[in-house]
Amino acid sequence: MKTVAPETEIEIPLDGAIHLGDLGLPPRAPGIVLFAHGSGSSRLSARNRYVAGVLRDAGIATLLFDLLTEREDRVYENRFDIALLTRRLLEATRWVRKQPQARGLALGYFGASTGAAAALQAAAALGPEVQAVVSRGGRPDLALAELPQVRAATLLIVGGDDDVVIGLNRRAFDRLQCVKELEIIPGASHLFEEPGTLEQVALLAGRWFARHLQAAPRAEAKSLGTE
Repeated sequence: MKTVAPETEIEIPLDGAIHLGDLGLPPRAPGIVLFAHGSGSSRLSARNRYVAGVLRDAGIATLLFDLLTEREDRVYENRFDIALLTRRLLEATRWVRKQPQARGLALGYFGASTGAAAALQAAAALGPEVQAVVSRGGRPDLALAELPQVRAATLLIVGGDDDVVIGLNRRAFDRLQCVKELEIIPGASHLFEEPGTLEQVALLAGRWFARHLQAAPRAEAKSLGTE
């Protein structure tokens, strides 16, 4: 059995404040996946941490970090401020590109709930610099205007019992013009709490990133870090 690469606690300066994060870098990783958590959550989300562990076990680097400070998260409206969340994700992306050990790694995003909208807006802004996006129980409908600009291969995963969110994801799926798939996991609710359903999410995400993340040219990696 493989040993999951350990994480290092890091500090990321975002909008003038320090945001905590956990960076895991397996040897010879082809790419790194930044996690954008959902409303009311954080880098400590048990579901996202499980998926991140599966990705690192497969040799893919991961970064989980807090999009909001504790004080900001107390303001309910901030959790649905997609422009704010997107800006933070873009800043974190620039930060990670400046780290010597992450230069040259292909870039992917994993978004949950409102974090999926931020991931897709960030992917639209960065164009071909982002190679893959996975949404878990996401709200891609909150980024409808930007979806046609997304170039990253995008996988939308929704629980089969999450009727309203299925409809929202179908609407978003139709707007995407990139390589795309919509996976509906039977018997799963919005949070994928049912036995075996989160494991299916992790398996699908791992396969998607393994398929679409390829090492980025070094010059391209530097361009993101100097913006």
